[in-house]
Amino acid sequence: MATAAPSQPADPELQATAWDLEPLVDGEGPGGVESRLDHALVRAKAFAARYCGKLEDLDGAGLRDAMAELAVIYELIGRAGTYAALRFSADTADPANGALLQKAQEQATAIETRLLFFELEWAALPQERVEALLAGDELDFCRHHLQNVRRYRDHLLSEPEERILAEKALTGAGAWARLFEELTSTIEVELPGADPGAAGGEKVALDVALSRLSLPDRELRRSAAEAVTAALAPGLRTRAFVFNTLLADKATDDRLRRYPHWLAERNLANEASDESVQALIEAVRGRYEIARRWYRLKAKLLGVERLADYDRMAAVTEDDVSFPFAQAREIVLDCYTSFSPELGLLAGRFFDEHRIDAPVRPAKRGGAFCASSVPSVKPYVLLNYTARRRDVLTLAHELGHGVHFALAARQGIFHQSTPLTLAETASVFAETVVFGRLLEEDTAPASRLALLAENLEDTIATVFRQVAMNNFEDLVHTSRREQGELSVERFGELWAESQTALLGDSVELTEGYRSWWSYVPHFIGSPGYVYAYAYGQLLALSVYERYEQTGQELVPRYLELLAAGGSRSPQELGEIVGIDLADPGFWDAGLDLVERQLKDAEEAANASGRL
Repeated sequence: MATAAPSQPADPELQATAWDLEPLVDGEGPGGVESRLDHALVRAKAFAARYCGKLEDLDGAGLRDAMAELAVIYELIGRAGTYAALRFSADTADPANGALLQKAQEQATAIETRLLFFELEWAALPQERVEALLAGDELDFCRHHLQNVRRYRDHLLSEPEERILAEKALTGAGAWARLFEELTSTIEVELPGADPGAAGGEKVALDVALSRLSLPDRELRRSAAEAVTAALAPGLRTRAFVFNTLLADKATDDRLRRYPHWLAERNLANEASDESVQALIEAVRGRYEIARRWYRLKAKLLGVERLADYDRMAAVTEDDVSFPFAQAREIVLDCYTSFSPELGLLAGRFFDEHRIDAPVRPAKRGGAFCASSVPSVKPYVLLNYTARRRDVLTLAHELGHGVHFALAARQGIFHQSTPLTLAETASVFAETVVFGRLLEEDTAPASRLALLAENLEDTIATVFRQVAMNNFEDLVHTSRREQGELSVERFGELWAESQTALLGDSVELTEGYRSWWSYVPHFIGSPGYVYAYAYGQLLALSVYERYEQTGQELVPRYLELLAAGGSRSPQELGEIVGIDLADPGFWDAGLDLVERQLKDAEEAANASGRL
């Protein structure tokens, strides 16, 4: 049974769940980063000497050999870079970790600039020549990748210009993104200690403070939100300057590369047309009333006239529970194994091989992610586990990414990763399976209502809130290009505008909430990323609905989808599990599933007798 959640649970197993990164560098430590990058540079120089200016003379076998050598070089870069990046994520305050990451990025850029010629020459080849080269089976391991490179033809510059942009990015966009990460990872929130489990003036990481917004006591939520706002304030102008600089940097890149609008590059990378992305965004915005309907119901459940922004994630019952890390692991692995023994084994190896870093620590990067690394080594998961029920689902989510990467490793380095639009498929699917288990095993009306509410709120956050954040990005990118540098106040106005468009009159936005855009990393390091969450959530819900309809019959096709990685287009990958991404009604059908979640929550609320 889950137990009442303390503010910071004592959990020895959780505290001991840390990464062993040494397999990435064969136990050589930081020195293994340098040796691999040195080796990669030697091979890159030899590759350039052999192939530069000669690509048009290659036959199919010659192109295969060239791509095989590139794969070896990229593997070396990937292992070194992943080791450095993960060390930094675990402790951003250690100067040695920052120095190692910077060195790895500088050396990787030096290598990649040596290889720039290859994609430029490939993109410049006549189409008939390309079709002839790709006709043979020997290029299956990189065919889709090479086809995608051609899609960038209109946006590539000359080789000298590409070299300049790549090398300057280290001290430009890359440096600013790293600074933002360092600034946000060291934010400490001073809690007022209003509940018995927290001492007065306790300082906690930002993720811990944000997790308190799910507490059932409204006063604790309000005080936690105010404490977060206060913690964001000291560095707000600096983070706004970083954001302004990156907005301007992207505007310059887009102009030089002839992208028609700020989101065009992201759409191209996602293998999604501008029209299909706009259709998704408009479909979601057209159904904002789903979120508003829930928030109005939630206000009644909480006994307030209208929610405030700090109430949105509040528990709707007093059923505030804690899941020790061992219990979370058991639940998640059993769900994976019950669905597919193969997936259960893959997920279990993350724990057995120390590829999860779970506890909250000072200077550790916030949030959660799964680092894919490269096919020759296994992925790693970062969590900031605070023992909430939502953290159990986050564990399932990130392991979904992990098993996806692991299964797709057989595709090789060119096809292991999918576009962002499909990257959430396995993670959301796994999260939905685990949610089903938690709901099935919980017969208490209060707990079931809490579960259904949390599930719906996660979907709202992933679909509607992410599209609202896409709207914020659209506003700031457009405003920066048309009006120049944006003030802190202007960022706050645009953030409030995008959030009000979503929430309408269902939620009151407090003045302090206007600064909460300033800790979101995706705006900084991955412009345009966020709509892919909505895309992936609706796709995964559709796949899960197929699973509910067909049962075990879907499992082998689902595993085939994951194992295909990014070797095919998103539309072709969807067809494996019977999903037609080209159907204009697909997004509305997915949103109908979200509305069904809302109706389930409404029925549970009525059954609880609290309305």
